[in-house]
Amino acid sequence: MLNNIKKIMKTIVNSICLISVSPLLLFYYPFGMVTNRDTVFSTIAQLLSLLPGISGSYLRKAFYRLTMTRCDSECVIFFGTLFSQVDTEIGRGVYIGPNCNIGRSKIGDHCTLGSNVHILSGKGQHKFESVEIPIQEQGGIFEKISIGEDTWIGNSALIMANIGKKCIIGAGSVVTKEVEAFSIVAGNPARLIRKRI
Repeated sequence: MLNNIKKIMKTIVNSICLISVSPLLLFYYPFGMVTNRDTVFSTIAQLLSLLPGISGSYLRKAFYRLTMTRCDSECVIFFGTLFSQVDTEIGRGVYIGPNCNIGRSKIGDHCTLGSNVHILSGKGQHKFESVEIPIQEQGGIFEKISIGEDTWIGNSALIMANIGKKCIIGAGSVVTKEVEAFSIVAGNPARLIRKRI
């Protein structure tokens, strides 16, 4: 009985938040047509990242549900977390701690990200072959990084490659190479500590 009431209340709050953030779409869609959509998206994401408490989490989630490739209604996105790419997917039961920076990615169901986790859009965002052209002008490739379901990423980890399901990434780790499912990795660069199975 209590679980049913909780579910109904969450549905009502989610619906109210969807209505509350809908005016932001009047800014997002028109400006997204005349400029880079990701730029407009990240501008609004920065604004929403500053809303404190549980209400902030619900409002952020509502906007992302209306704009991202996927954002499940059953996730938590804490204060100060920034998103830079619309082509981002957040699965069911995902917990994203405070002050994270999330690029183009697919975060599987029931993943847990500690605070200050950075998920870059791959390792090739900046080319630097030419010393004659400023690095900022050399372009790059943005990959979609996949984080497998039920993976735990510790505080201040930096992720630049895909991670399989049910992994543990140690705090402060720098993941530059793909991590197989069921792995525990740590360090800079991240190395396999052991397998969970």
